[in-house]
Amino acid sequence: MNTLSLITPSGRLTLGNLLGALRPMAAAAGPSSYFGVADLHALTTPHSPALLRSRVAEMSTLLLACGLDAATLFVQSQVPSHRSLAYLLECVASTGELNRMIQFKEKGAVSSRASLYTYPALMAADILLYRTAEVPVGDDQRQHVELTRDLALRFNREYGEVFTVPRAVHPPRGARVMDLAAPERKMSKSAGDDHSGSIFLLDPPEVIRRKVMRAVTDSDVGASAVRSDRAQKPGVTNLLDILQACGGSAAGISTYGALKKAVADAVVAELEPLQKRYRELAADPAHVTAVYAAGAAVCREVTAPVLAAAEAAVGVG
Repeated sequence: MNTLSLITPSGRLTLGNLLGALRPMAAAAGPSSYFGVADLHALTTPHSPALLRSRVAEMSTLLLACGLDAATLFVQSQVPSHRSLAYLLECVASTGELNRMIQFKEKGAVSSRASLYTYPALMAADILLYRTAEVPVGDDQRQHVELTRDLALRFNREYGEVFTVPRAVHPPRGARVMDLAAPERKMSKSAGDDHSGSIFLLDPPEVIRRKVMRAVTDSDVGASAVRSDRAQKPGVTNLLDILQACGGSAAGISTYGALKKAVADAVVAELEPLQKRYRELAADPAHVTAVYAAGAAVCREVTAPVLAAAEAAVGVG
């Protein structure tokens, strides 16, 4: 069964991305896994072309450094069928459906890009092109999968059976890493390069240590201060979760200072081999380019029959 996962280069990958998504993806990677850098998704809001290219290059290299090379890796814009099918699905979607999409409600302003409004059709195209039966998603993406199901069912009903109708699944997720400065929200790659609450995968050890030592805890003191309690002690709980996810232990730790030092040591040790591999790959960009070119060629071959069937069904192929 094909599996698909796309990551938008809206920022720099974080420790949260590694522990929560990339590590599980690497464990499940195989020939029928399609993992992509969704650069077209990044065009829905104002952006710098040079910065986008830089982020795509960095993210592409990091995916390889994280051990995802057992999967088919590609950059979305190098597979034109994504754009072509997205338009056909726009012709099936209704404005009422798009008006209800949460991301448009949250990001849309009085005047926003039309691509932000039609973005769910592109996401649906991403899924349907690979005949993916199950889509692993978090709760924040469930609505997109439901719309994809609706569009696939409507298209099949009106034009003939073309698409596999997917369903959302919630596999066991990796560690849930929260923002060090605001532990009530997830660590975000889009927070900004200078954000102290996000540990980026390429942060130098001294930067990682500084961010961890400044992490929010609370005013509690005493022997019971270092304990997991997400409701009352979200900052401390987040540090404990990170420590465990990075292979460390809180045994014998009774102060916040000692906890932070242990977390910093564990994170630096976790990222050291990844950063070493990244530097090796970055020194050989031709190899990275070749891997993604080969992956894009595979994706073009895999998706071409699906696009052709959809075009023929609506009368344009």
